[in-house]
Amino acid sequence: MLDATTRSGGTATAAPPATATELALAAPVTVGPAARFSRVLLSPWSRLSLLVALLVAAGSTVLLLEPQRLLADGWPPELSGAAAALVYAVAYGLCSVAFVPRPLLNLAAGALFGSQLGLGAALAGTVLGAGIAFTLGRVLGQGALRPLLRGRLLQGADGQLSRHGFRSMLAIRLFPGVPFAAANYCAAVSRMGYVPFLLATALGSIPNTAAYVVAGARASTPTSPAFLIAMAAIAVPALVGAMVAWRKRHHLRAR
Repeated sequence: MLDATTRSGGTATAAPPATATELALAAPVTVGPAARFSRVLLSPWSRLSLLVALLVAAGSTVLLLEPQRLLADGWPPELSGAAAALVYAVAYGLCSVAFVPRPLLNLAAGALFGSQLGLGAALAGTVLGAGIAFTLGRVLGQGALRPLLRGRLLQGADGQLSRHGFRSMLAIRLFPGVPFAAANYCAAVSRMGYVPFLLATALGSIPNTAAYVVAGARASTPTSPAFLIAMAAIAVPALVGAMVAWRKRHHLRAR
């Protein structure tokens, strides 16, 4: 006697048995608590929350340790020369991620190590801090923040940084009115590559960093030509940047 037969035409056809793959696909998929926890932990908003927590912790640590005391107390006598400059460069990078103002760090580099060695330490710390911030923003913040780029202004800035990363970041670093940390995280959210970002940061930061380092190195002789030139190199770009920002503000209002 045949199962599942068709009577028409006098022939009997048996239904083919289900394969193991079909049975596995048909079975309900259950997600365990560990998998759900991992999915929530690795979600974009969880990573963004971790980034915010890290930055708050870094800022709080800086407030407690008060690294600006180096300007008054000097560098520890156990370190000197290139080794001290290397340690300072690492500390500079970490402090810049924790929102310590770069002008203060540049002045300290000049006061502690002089013009040449101080400039090398400050530039190395600038690139290191920018790289750390870029990595944190790219890994922890990009996934949550990119979907929020819906406004025309935000999309325009993202497109400029993504398509013309090197020259855009070079202009940002040369322009004194753009905060260092804001530029780092905006670049991280965009599709800019690491190499253009770091190279533009290194080249674009030279003029402003050198001016502050020389001012810090010659602070004891405020009437010297080097100190006066350094102060002019700080004040003139800042004044030009303020004028450009003022004009752009009126253009935006006119629209």
